[in-house]
Amino acid sequence: MIGLPVYKMTGSGNDFVMLDARVSAPADWTPEDMQAVCARGTGIGADGVVFVGPGSKRGAARMIYYNADGSHAAMCGNAALCSTTLAVRLGVGAAEGMDLETDAGTYRSRTSTPGRAELHLAPVDPPQAISGLQLAPAEQRAALGRVGVPHLVVLVDNVDQLDLMARGRALRFDPALAPEGANINFISADGPAAADGAGPVWRMRTYERGVEGETLACGTGAVAASCAIEEWGLGRPPIDIQSRSGRLLTIRAVKSGGRYDDVWLVGEGRMVFRGVIT
Repeated sequence: MIGLPVYKMTGSGNDFVMLDARVSAPADWTPEDMQAVCARGTGIGADGVVFVGPGSKRGAARMIYYNADGSHAAMCGNAALCSTTLAVRLGVGAAEGMDLETDAGTYRSRTSTPGRAELHLAPVDPPQAISGLQLAPAEQRAALGRVGVPHLVVLVDNVDQLDLMARGRALRFDPALAPEGANINFISADGPAAADGAGPVWRMRTYERGVEGETLACGTGAVAASCAIEEWGLGRPPIDIQSRSGRLLTIRAVKSGGRYDDVWLVGEGRMVFRGVIT
């Protein structure tokens, strides 16, 4: 690994160590390598390791994602936004649009303004209530959705008053979600709907499996949350969700035929620095 070029990128606070897959492939890394480079304080520090390279056809890019503990995940929305930005920088994708191949499927993506990208996701099924899941008193309702990976969306009174580590871990390993578990996305509405018809400001905090702790943003979780918000009759896309970092993720979607179609995730995909592992 010595002398290997790396990129540090952030998607609304969800941060990643990014690698050019033409230079270093997943087979070159052990889980222990990934844990070391993602460790905060002793490594670069990140929520995951992402490999970006050419896709299976001209103009397509390929993203392979690993959590901070070295476990593989099929999809990560904010990593996909960052991968879109990096693919343009590496010359393997076009800014105006590319096919981004992931282990959860192939999506169209593009860069918009500098440091921001847009990801067109596959249709999403409505999140569903889970039988046997016991909610805490401050938790109003919950639903499980899948946007590449599973997300349990939990509506709470106030995300700021949440013991996220304790409650997030308890739900992440709840038997009702076995065997996969899920990312846990807690959301709350900050104030009532505006007089002009605009919805309330939605805020979200995330306990992420594979990281086993709080991450500052979750792109696919924001998509699942937006779908749950509509299912609960609390709002309709486009919906802005404020991540723990304070940055906004925008979700656009249209419900059609019982599913959410034309789903777009819009958010940050920004380069923080590039360097060399020493």
